[in-house]
Amino acid sequence: MKKRAYFIGIGGIGMSAIARFYKHEGYEVAGYDKTPSDLTDELQNEGINIHFDDCVAAIPEQFRNNETLVIYTPAIPDNSLELNYFRDTGNTPVKRSAVLGMIAKDKKVLAVAGTHGKTTTSTLLAHLMTVASNGCTAFLGGVSKNYNSNLLLSKSEWLVAEADEYDRSFLRLYPHIAIVTAADADHLDIYGTEKEMKNAFGDFVSQIDSDGVLILKKGTKIPLDKIRCKTYSYSYDNKEADFYAFNIFPYKDATTTKFLKFDVHTPAGTIDNCTLQLPGWVNIENAVAAVAAAILAGADKNRIKNALETFSGVKRRFDIQINTPELTYIDDYAHHPEELRAAITSVRQMFPGRKILGVFQPHLYTRTRDFADGFADSLSLLDELILLDIYPARELPIEGVTSGIIFDKVRIENKLMRTRDELMNLLKNRDIDVLITLGAGDIDRFVEPITKLLTSQ
Repeated sequence: MKKRAYFIGIGGIGMSAIARFYKHEGYEVAGYDKTPSDLTDELQNEGINIHFDDCVAAIPEQFRNNETLVIYTPAIPDNSLELNYFRDTGNTPVKRSAVLGMIAKDKKVLAVAGTHGKTTTSTLLAHLMTVASNGCTAFLGGVSKNYNSNLLLSKSEWLVAEADEYDRSFLRLYPHIAIVTAADADHLDIYGTEKEMKNAFGDFVSQIDSDGVLILKKGTKIPLDKIRCKTYSYSYDNKEADFYAFNIFPYKDATTTKFLKFDVHTPAGTIDNCTLQLPGWVNIENAVAAVAAAILAGADKNRIKNALETFSGVKRRFDIQINTPELTYIDDYAHHPEELRAAITSVRQMFPGRKILGVFQPHLYTRTRDFADGFADSLSLLDELILLDIYPARELPIEGVTSGIIFDKVRIENKLMRTRDELMNLLKNRDIDVLITLGAGDIDRFVEPITKLLTSQ
């Protein structure tokens, strides 16, 4: 019988990478997603059958048997008709995280965990391993601009994975080397309390091989009492860390192709004159973490410099769409208060004295409710704000929770609250200096129209 894999929620960034993997492995692959997207278009062009109605009749006939590997994302609601069809007919659908764990069990895993920063760090690490070592297989949480994919394939023993804390998914991975970029409170709908979330990070790092390594951002507090491996620290510029950057020089011309120059201190010596095309202090910090993991995995220190210089970044991660002396437009996936703060302060550092307009779409009712004060504090760093309505994703509305609970606490005068349908007309009539769109919902649908609007004016 031909091997088959069926994906419920195939358009998700993590699900699509696994779908591509099974397609490469010779499986017949099909799936369902709620909404068409650029990513589902790509999968269909790669020969994967996808439909957009949660309808049992839409499942291709050959997949409706117990021999099919059925994979689902935890974002799919429990009342999904397709999910329950497979359950009721004797199949046992498995979560994406469990399948990633199955794929990774025969590899040496380089896992990147953290409440923010993990997508850029893991994608950069995969690039370092590809250019400065013997390659890696990689399941990424974003689309690498270097490879135009969220999946890298290699016969190397190494596998790079983004270790997602949502739904405790990262506990399916048993890394040889793990990076933890941050452990700020998030996903309290899953964990209940920040302490419980940090305990989960403690459980994750306890699963690192005894002869492996934990690379922990300096100052990050998680339980380490169960850890069996060696620990290193890293930082943007804290000289008390094992790995850090110094001699940091932003390029004078912010419109140049290369943005940053710096040296990296490592326990094995300095890597001098590193260049990174990605702007912002936060990307230097991500680079330091990736360099640390690559060195500890045996990558060539001399080739790392070239790999850093050729890294093009990740789509929707501080993704510069327009950059001229008169106008700059950046799109970023930031959806947590600390991510917003990092993105906005990075823009301030790049473009001192310029007027920054931010468009933010909150993601999830629970996250909006739990972090309204933090969102307001971070958004108050802007000069101007357009705040959109909440993108609900997997959630039903919560009474009294709207974008307004953030808006009322934002401390800048130039702020507006509008629906997503009003955004384009609003931008048409504005004199824009620096624009940054922020959020993890469907705000990415506006990137191309906004870019066209701004370049046509």
